[in-house]
Amino acid sequence: MITIYGIKNCETMKKAFKWLDEHHIDYHFHNYKVEGITDDQLQIFLNSLGWKNVLNQRGTTWRKLDEVVRKSVIDEQTAMAVIQQNLSIIKRPIITKGNKVLAGFSSELYQHFFEN
Repeated sequence: MITIYGIKNCETMKKAFKWLDEHHIDYHFHNYKVEGITDDQLQIFLNSLGWKNVLNQRGTTWRKLDEVVRKSVIDEQTAMAVIQQNLSIIKRPIITKGNKVLAGFSSELYQHFFEN
Protein backbone atom coordinates (compact mmCIF):
# COMPACT_ATOMS: atom_id res chain seq x y z
CA MET A 1 0.00 0.00 0.00
CA ILE A 2 1.29 3.42 -0.96
CA THR A 3 0.46 6.31 1.35
CA ILE A 4 1.15 9.96 0.60
CA TYR A 5 1.29 12.23 3.64
CA GLY A 6 0.76 15.98 3.56
CA ILE A 7 -1.85 18.69 3.28
CA LYS A 8 -4.27 19.00 0.40
CA ASN A 9 -3.66 22.57 -0.76
CA CYS A 10 0.14 22.46 -0.94
CA GLU A 11 1.48 23.10 -4.47
CA THR A 12 4.12 20.39 -4.14
CA MET A 13 1.42 17.95 -3.04
CA LYS A 14 -0.62 18.82 -6.12
CA LYS A 15 2.38 18.02 -8.33
CA ALA A 16 2.83 14.69 -6.55
CA PHE A 17 -0.88 13.80 -6.88
CA LYS A 18 -0.76 14.66 -10.58
CA TRP A 19 2.35 12.53 -11.16
CA LEU A 20 0.86 9.55 -9.32
CA ASP A 21 -2.45 9.85 -11.18
CA GLU A 22 -0.72 10.18 -14.57
CA HIS A 23 1.27 7.02 -13.83
CA HIS A 24 -1.86 5.16 -12.66
CA ILE A 25 -0.44 4.53 -9.19
CA ASP A 26 -3.03 3.84 -6.52
CA TYR A 27 -2.43 5.55 -3.20
CA HIS A 28 -4.04 6.56 0.05
CA PHE A 29 -3.82 10.24 0.99
CA HIS A 30 -3.18 10.96 4.68
CA ASN A 31 -4.07 14.59 5.43
CA TYR A 32 -2.20 15.89 8.48
CA LYS A 33 -4.77 18.62 9.05
CA VAL A 34 -7.62 16.11 9.24
CA GLU A 35 -5.97 12.95 10.58
CA GLY A 36 -2.92 14.26 12.44
CA ILE A 37 0.00 11.85 12.74
CA THR A 38 0.93 9.31 15.37
CA ASP A 39 4.19 9.49 17.25
CA ASP A 40 5.02 6.04 15.88
CA GLN A 41 4.56 7.14 12.26
CA LEU A 42 6.56 10.30 12.85
CA GLN A 43 9.35 8.21 14.38
CA ILE A 44 9.38 6.01 11.25
CA PHE A 45 9.85 9.14 9.12
CA LEU A 46 12.65 10.38 11.37
CA ASN A 47 14.40 6.99 11.44
CA SER A 48 14.15 6.57 7.67
CA LEU A 49 14.92 10.10 6.50
CA GLY A 50 16.69 11.83 9.38
CA TRP A 51 15.20 14.79 11.20
CA LYS A 52 16.76 17.37 8.89
CA ASN A 53 14.93 15.81 5.93
CA VAL A 54 11.59 15.65 7.73
CA LEU A 55 11.62 19.14 9.25
CA ASN A 56 11.07 21.68 6.47
CA GLN A 57 13.34 24.57 7.41
CA ARG A 58 12.63 26.43 4.17
CA GLY A 59 8.87 26.74 4.60
CA THR A 60 6.62 29.45 5.96
CA THR A 61 5.78 27.56 9.14
CA TRP A 62 9.46 27.34 10.10
CA ARG A 63 10.07 31.01 9.36
CA LYS A 64 7.07 32.03 11.48
CA LEU A 65 8.37 30.17 14.54
CA ASP A 66 9.96 32.23 17.26
CA GLU A 67 13.73 32.40 16.84
CA VAL A 68 14.21 30.80 20.27
CA VAL A 69 12.19 27.78 19.13
CA ARG A 70 14.10 27.52 15.83
CA LYS A 71 17.45 27.66 17.64
CA SER A 72 16.30 24.99 20.10
CA VAL A 73 16.02 22.40 17.31
CA ILE A 74 19.39 20.68 17.48
CA ASP A 75 18.63 16.96 17.27
CA GLU A 76 15.92 14.40 16.57
CA GLN A 77 14.28 14.77 19.98
CA THR A 78 13.93 18.55 19.77
CA ALA A 79 12.84 18.33 16.12
CA MET A 80 10.14 15.82 17.02
CA ALA A 81 8.79 18.10 19.75
CA VAL A 82 8.52 21.04 17.33
CA ILE A 83 6.97 18.86 14.60
CA GLN A 84 4.34 17.50 17.00
CA GLN A 85 3.20 21.06 17.70
CA ASN A 86 3.40 22.21 14.05
CA LEU A 87 2.44 19.40 11.65
CA SER A 88 2.59 21.70 8.63
CA ILE A 89 6.34 21.96 9.22
CA ILE A 90 6.81 18.41 7.91
CA LYS A 91 8.40 18.33 4.46
CA ARG A 92 5.81 17.52 1.82
CA PRO A 93 4.98 15.12 0.54
CA ILE A 94 6.23 12.07 2.37
CA ILE A 95 5.43 8.79 0.65
CA THR A 96 5.61 5.33 2.13
CA LYS A 97 5.69 2.15 0.07
CA GLY A 98 6.16 -0.85 2.30
CA ASN A 99 9.34 -0.13 4.29
CA LYS A 100 10.53 2.55 1.86
CA VAL A 101 10.05 6.24 2.69
CA LEU A 102 10.59 9.24 0.40
CA ALA A 103 10.34 12.96 1.15
CA GLY A 104 9.74 15.72 -1.38
CA PHE A 105 8.82 15.61 -5.04
CA SER A 106 10.62 15.40 -8.34
CA SER A 107 9.70 13.34 -11.39
CA GLU A 108 13.12 11.68 -11.39
CA LEU A 109 12.91 10.71 -7.72
CA TYR A 110 9.43 9.29 -8.18
CA GLN A 111 10.38 7.36 -11.31
CA HIS A 112 13.22 5.67 -9.44
CA PHE A 113 11.21 5.15 -6.24
CA PHE A 114 8.30 3.46 -8.01
CA GLU A 115 10.45 1.33 -10.33
CA ASN A 116 11.70 -0.73 -7.39
